Amino acid sequence: MRKLRTEELQRLSPADYREAAKLPVAVILDQVRSMHNVGSVFRTADAFRIGQLWLCGITPRPPHREIHKTALGAEDTVPWHEAPDAASAASALKSQGYRILCIEQTDRSIPLPALRLDPQQPVAVVFGHEIDGVSEAVLALADAAVEIPQHGTKHSLNVSVAAGIVLYALAQQLGG
Repeated sequence: MRKLRTEELQRLSPADYREAAKLPVAVILDQVRSMHNVGSVFRTADAFRIGQLWLCGITPRPPHREIHKTALGAEDTVPWHEAPDAASAASALKSQGYRILCIEQTDRSIPLPALRLDPQQPVAVVFGHEIDGVSEAVLALADAAVEIPQHGTKHSLNVSVAAGIVLYALAQQLGG
């Protein structure tokens, strides 16, 4: 077994990436405070060709070297927007026909493996603050809350790890 060299991986150039079809998925970061988490979500969004990323509230914005450290340039390829708060972003996307999914543990959340998407309806997934989670204002707008089943002693995952798991699952359903 040998590791593939960069030129063997057949990756898109940044220009080709910008022109490539994207998954009908928007990611909303609701008050995510860590620049490393933001950079990691950019990188994951690039990997799955997510349609757009929304940075809301106190969520740091590019350009910043701490975001770039984990994004590795994905902050230059993934289309991103900013909003004063995640409820504004979710409301705007909902008015465009997006189904709003909060990644949060609630009394009515459904396990990620049980989530079924309509490939004809775009979806927005909201990831919340590292301690406080998704804001109540966004939960009130959500069509559903989705949780990642966990079986250990901890009841939460790092937001960038959760984003990787959820975006992979969405890409599997949507053909990404």
